[in-house]
This record gives sequence, C-alpha cells and structure tokens, in this order.
Amino acid sequence: MDAAATKMSTAEVSAFLSQVFPQVFGPGGAHKVEAVGAGTARVRMTAGERHLRPGGTVSGPAMMELADAAIYVAILGAIGPKALAVTTNLSINFLKKPEPGDLIADCKVLKAGKRLVVAEAAIRAEGDEELVAHCVATYSIPPE
Repeated sequence: MDAAATKMSTAEVSAFLSQVFPQVFGPGGAHKVEAVGAGTARVRMTAGERHLRPGGTVSGPAMMELADAAIYVAILGAIGPKALAVTTNLSINFLKKPEPGDLIADCKVLKAGKRLVVAEAAIRAEGDEELVAHCVATYSIPPE
C-alpha cells in the first residue's frame, strides 16, 4: 500500500461514507469530512446534546467515535474504498475537557502495510490549538 498517493478525494470519501455509514456521515449525521490528502484527513464533529456527559463536556465515547471515524477517513484516502477495513486496536488519551460545539480531528497514517495500517488523530476544539485528545489506532485491511 502506498500512502504517499491519495487514492480517494474528499468528495469520493464523503460519498462512499454516506453510503456505508449513513448514520454517521449521512444527512443529520454529526460528522463531516473536510479534507483528505495523501494519508491524511480532517473530520469535523458537531458535538450536540447527545454527545455530552454530566457536567456539560463532550463525552469520551463521542471523542473516541470521532477519532475512529477520522482515522478511517485517512485510511480510505490512502488505500481506497475498503468498507470492511476494521479497527483492531484503539488507544486514546483525553487531555482537556472540551465544551459542546465543533471538534476537529486531524489524522495521519503512520504506517501502511499490506494487512495493517497504523494512524493517529489529534483532536482539538474549534478555535483552540490545544489538544483535547490524542489517539493511535490500528486497522486490519481485508485481502484483495
């Protein structure tokens, strides 16, 4: 797998995801693909009431969902449309409590092998350069 070349454009990834994950990326979904590059991606999540935990901060599971989805987007950009690529490992560090609103995940593929891809996501609240979470995940890629 060559992560140096983009296999899918932002528009292609968005269209693919609205078909295979309409509950997340379709109309009414909280996630929006903003950019896809050569092994990179930016995904925005609008954290509303359903994403909050007691105390009014965005919940850990909501941030994990954003990280996992955004890393999947970066992987699709690097390897092309693989609906059956699955998360095999995900590790996340929560660094700061984000307020309700938009969270942005910037992702990068660290290593793309034939069967496994390792990538990271840095999550920030819109307008804030300080990380709210950092995630590293491994995906299993189905054989051709």
